[in-house]
Amino acid sequence: MGHQGIAWLERPERDEEEGLSLLMKLLDLKPGMVVADIGAGSGVISTMLARRVGPEGVVLAVDIQQEMLDALQAKCKLLEITNVEPVLGTTKSPQLNPNSVDLVIMVDVYHEFDFPFEMLQSISHSLKPGGRVAFIEYRKEDPKVPIKEVHKMSEAQVKREALLPEHQLRWLTTKGELPRQHVVLFEKMQENTTTPANE
Repeated sequence: MGHQGIAWLERPERDEEEGLSLLMKLLDLKPGMVVADIGAGSGVISTMLARRVGPEGVVLAVDIQQEMLDALQAKCKLLEITNVEPVLGTTKSPQLNPNSVDLVIMVDVYHEFDFPFEMLQSISHSLKPGGRVAFIEYRKEDPKVPIKEVHKMSEAQVKREALLPEHQLRWLTTKGELPRQHVVLFEKMQENTTTPANE
């Protein structure tokens, strides 16, 4: 989404429509965590994450548009949030340090990537061993979700792309409690670990 869409990201009804407060609970966030918010936009999710990880934690707010990061920094200043770090990514990499992140979260973002394989490869490299990545996408399986099909992903589609062996991820769980999206969670495997055949 272009920076012209900030009003859509900031709409007051978004929390109710997407269950953002519930999402924070589903992510099992802990104080002191390093969390990367990929496609952070104007910072709606990043600022919520920042409160959950506390002052000893950090949120790496990644976006490929400097205008979005400028808006995010203004929001953090207004809210007096000091543990969000803006990161200017590229279409192929979030520009995160290797083995540095406890949790990567992508809210309605992954399906928009121009280079999903390269992005997921780079995301995997940024995770600590045992680190998690969360895909939050509108449920393609549910025709009642009032979003265009092009902006939806099925659980099977997410798994098919995330479980490619190059990414070294294993599926943990899929949570369906949100009103319109599912949360598909994966974990970075330790070395010499293979993905079970039933996944």
